Amino acid sequence: MDTDAHLLIVDDDERIRGLLQKFLMRQGFLVTAAREAAHAQRILSGLDFDLIVLDVMMPGEDGVSFCRRLRETRDVPILLLTAKGDTADRIAGLEAGADDYLAKPFEPRELLLRINSILRRVPAPEPSDIHPKVLTLGALRYDVEKGAMWEGDRPVRLTATEAQLMRIFASQPGEALSRAKLVEDLGRDGGQAQERAVDVQITRLRRKIEVDPRQPRYLQTVRGAGYLLAPD
Repeated sequence: MDTDAHLLIVDDDERIRGLLQKFLMRQGFLVTAAREAAHAQRILSGLDFDLIVLDVMMPGEDGVSFCRRLRETRDVPILLLTAKGDTADRIAGLEAGADDYLAKPFEPRELLLRINSILRRVPAPEPSDIHPKVLTLGALRYDVEKGAMWEGDRPVRLTATEAQLMRIFASQPGEALSRAKLVEDLGRDGGQAQERAVDVQITRLRRKIEVDPRQPRYLQTVRGAGYLLAPD
């Protein structure tokens, strides 16, 4: 099944996350991964997905509770991963609004079949249902598709590099991006000098989007990981 569907994998097991992400990307899907419900919620604040693969047993909020909460505002298909033989979890998951479940351990090919089966049942959106994605950063609005930022009716002017950085961060909200990754996505040669140049650009961008650039709320530094965009 040829597809460009965007999937969100939510599982606290880093090995399983990585394996599923690689396998499903080889099948033609766009895949984003989250380590737990809170991480997934941050990603969902800025992106829409065609299907969520959600593990039931996770630290913090469990998958069934998260599924129930998602169903209050979203109709995105959800496939639950449950412990083998745990009938109670499966029933609770379906009652919470999951579209299907798969017991661990499972064959990746079976997961692929379940995903494709669910996606075939989802009607294509009407053109009128497609709206520009807009991220809110306090008093600012950032139009992801147009790459434009506004404060009320006033456009916020971004330099070419600042605009590039916003596009990169807005494509992965809530996800920490390393300086090396940002240098690569900006199309620059690698090296410490370019990474320090990114730090300078981040500082300048913060002056435009933060109330207090010294204590950033939206463009945050993640120690040892890089920077992330945290929209409202």
